[in-house]
Amino acid sequence: MNAAPPPQRSPFLGLLPWPERRAIAEALRTETIGGLVLLAAAVIALIWANSPLGDVYQQIRDFHFGIPALGLDLSVGHWTADGLLAVFFLVAGIELKRELVVGELRTPATAALPVVAALCGMAVPAALYALTATAGGGSLDGWAVPMATDIAFALAVLAVISTHLPAALRAFLLTLAVVDDLGAILIIAIFFTSDLNFWALGGAFAGLAVFYLLQRFRVRGWWWYVPLGIATWALMYNSGVHATVAGVAMGLILRTTTDKGEDASPGARTSHLLHPFSAGVAVPLFALFAAGVTISGDALGKVFTTPEPLGVVIGLVLGKVVGIFLGTYLAARYTRARLNPDLAWADVLGLSVLAGIGFTVALLIGELAFPTGEAGEHVKAAVLIGSLTAALLAAVLLRRRNQTYRRLYEEETADADADGIPDIYQRTAAPTSGTGG
Repeated sequence: MNAAPPPQRSPFLGLLPWPERRAIAEALRTETIGGLVLLAAAVIALIWANSPLGDVYQQIRDFHFGIPALGLDLSVGHWTADGLLAVFFLVAGIELKRELVVGELRTPATAALPVVAALCGMAVPAALYALTATAGGGSLDGWAVPMATDIAFALAVLAVISTHLPAALRAFLLTLAVVDDLGAILIIAIFFTSDLNFWALGGAFAGLAVFYLLQRFRVRGWWWYVPLGIATWALMYNSGVHATVAGVAMGLILRTTTDKGEDASPGARTSHLLHPFSAGVAVPLFALFAAGVTISGDALGKVFTTPEPLGVVIGLVLGKVVGIFLGTYLAARYTRARLNPDLAWADVLGLSVLAGIGFTVALLIGELAFPTGEAGEHVKAAVLIGSLTAALLAAVLLRRRNQTYRRLYEEETADADADGIPDIYQRTAAPTSGTGG
């Protein structure tokens, strides 16, 4: 009796299923445009803060407004960080929910590889920061700063250098960033929570419970969700827990599967509505008032001679590469995953370097870890320098492989019969996805 053949291994970074590819393409298209706006906002912030109008920049960033009676008298900078970024994390929560329910994270087999890669990509930068800070006698407060990947900024870099990165590589980068965002919000909630106001926290949880019940009983209408969401956000802010936690919590609660007769799920409709605002307005405005650091020879020197900012640069430029690449390689080595034969481990290396761009969330955590003094400004400068260095290195590595990427991209997008579905999906049986075994 002949033995059964071993199960066929699914290719890592292979062809994505068509529905998954369409969903990811829409998300990445918005992120790419938003990333270019984000890049422009960061450049404007740096020029403005270092121009003769730098004092005006500081005055606008520090200008307070709001409703003091409700505990919401915030500066412009804090409104962008605590308010607008809540929208960013709401969209991130929806994307994470979608990945968990219908995407690459829905089964342990497909989730294992990107999750392991992302976790290693967070742990190694944090460890390198801790080693650098300890060796230099610095503070460990910024250990979480170099842990996050900025998907919008990374996609903007890809757009600027004009690469034809295959959909599977872009999807893997998106999945890494989604897991990173979850890790970041957990770190913010656990390690950067001030004195708790349990009444406000209880109110925030009550708001989330009502939000869940509205979803559970299929209640529709923005007039229910918008006031409830704002109230939950305000209560979360006053509780001492960072207000962005409310955003990601609501994103995770929103339903991402469609009922009979529905064209789109509530999560998909909300993401479609808010994603352009998040990517094109909320995140760039945060960058505008977070990236405006004073650049001088002395300040740049402090980045490389002070343990805290040096740890951030090392964490982003070296830690991300080592963590993601080794995590991916080991996860593939000890699972049934095999690399797409059309790609090479050099492609994973280039993607790992690109993931060292940690702009938005890194700046947010930097502000929480070092809220006052020169240390905060130096850490911000370190985030900018580390992200720029990672972007330049990734550009060199990925451009060297662009001929291969162009060929794969043309194969993936060829549509000779003009029916809207690439021909590669209509040949025999389309290969299965993509990030694991």
